[in-house]
Amino acid sequence: MFEIIFLGTSASAPSVHRGLSSQMVIHSEHRFLIDAGEGTQRQILKSGLGFKRLEHILVTHGHLDHILGLGGLISTFVRWEVMPKIEIVGGEEALSRINDLIFGVVLRGEYPDVEITLRPIESGIIYEETMFTITAFPVYHRAPGCFGYTFEEKPRRPFLPERAAALDIPPGPWRRDLVLGQCVTLPDGREITPEQVLGPSQPGTKMVHVGDTGRTDNLVEVVRGADVLVIEATYLEPEIEMAERFGHLTARQAAELAVEAEVDQLLLTHVSRRYWEKDIKAEARAIFPHTDVVRDFDHYHIQQGKCVRVAK
Repeated sequence: MFEIIFLGTSASAPSVHRGLSSQMVIHSEHRFLIDAGEGTQRQILKSGLGFKRLEHILVTHGHLDHILGLGGLISTFVRWEVMPKIEIVGGEEALSRINDLIFGVVLRGEYPDVEITLRPIESGIIYEETMFTITAFPVYHRAPGCFGYTFEEKPRRPFLPERAAALDIPPGPWRRDLVLGQCVTLPDGREITPEQVLGPSQPGTKMVHVGDTGRTDNLVEVVRGADVLVIEATYLEPEIEMAERFGHLTARQAAELAVEAEVDQLLLTHVSRRYWEKDIKAEARAIFPHTDVVRDFDHYHIQQGKCVRVAK
């Protein structure tokens, strides 16, 4: 299961009710921050998430409304020594700007005990954990080196308790080892293989996060079959020409992508102050009914075929 918490959902500039772009994705003990617009560290504290284990920051692109909050975050991390290392990943142009911000403005030539790494990425798997992977893919915006990220659990074979009961396999380490794909010897001497108690392989949960983008035709296969698609909806259809000029999407375009790629749930963010939330939602839901326009501090649990908003 993945969790996503929206820390900032406004486009370009903050509003009274919305901070600038930032989301936190959680899988078991792993935490990843996606972008850090101005004020992100306050949003993290206000959300109750805190800074613990926040060692990985994924950057979609280098525009200021997505990275300015890194200055405050790094300053706090260094001063409090919250963690021994921080890795920031993204395209080369974004990291060049982040390098100027962190090392030229915040640290000004000082070298703290905290290890700060800026890692340029290309398309492909950028993190592989025991249970899941994170894959970067290119998106089109107004600068080179813009990326989206796919969070995907590895396929697994479910444990079938009825088979285990029929074989009189007692609870405990034997069942655990079978789930892990290991053969076991029971106390009565019988040998049991995983094939006897595991079902067919099933795909894991898939969540796709797209930052700012002005195209969707290059995203269809990347997004295909996602349990959740998180994507911008900066404009409404009457201003589609402006959206094209600035490299953004309308709510309708985001919804059309969700339909074509057969996703289960669409979460729209990066919304403009010029529109009412209800109008964004109406435009998208007319095309794709399973759409939410997210707000700051919205929290979702995402499992295969399920996307549940956690009550505040």
